[in-house]
Amino acid sequence: MGSDANASGVQGVALLLWACSPDDPARVLTPFFQAAAAAAMEAPVEVYFSAQSVRLLQPGVADELRAVPGGMTALAAMQMAHQHGARFFACADALKACGLERAGLITLCDGQGGAVQFMARTLEPNWRSLVF
Repeated sequence: MGSDANASGVQGVALLLWACSPDDPARVLTPFFQAAAAAAMEAPVEVYFSAQSVRLLQPGVADELRAVPGGMTALAAMQMAHQHGARFFACADALKACGLERAGLITLCDGQGGAVQFMARTLEPNWRSLVF
């Protein structure tokens, strides 16, 4: 499959987490499974946390959050994606709206990135984007 991806010229995937709030655990894990899959296929992956999804980067929030009872935690799904190479970026405006600061986020957060960075990736012809 990797050769197909290279033949298509696709260089990477950018995921925007917009409706993935810790308040709705059923929606939280899927983007990280998709990010892990793309990263495992050696595609660069950037995950942009916006709106209420930035709360997933707050210590303790994703630790016990599960889509189904007994299932994988959101933190485990995030770690899986990150271990495969996905990079996580927190929107500065969303952090401010949620009363959070970059310094207080979990170590999986690679930095800040918001609308401008996500749109720049979306406009790159060799990148694909997904919104969750």
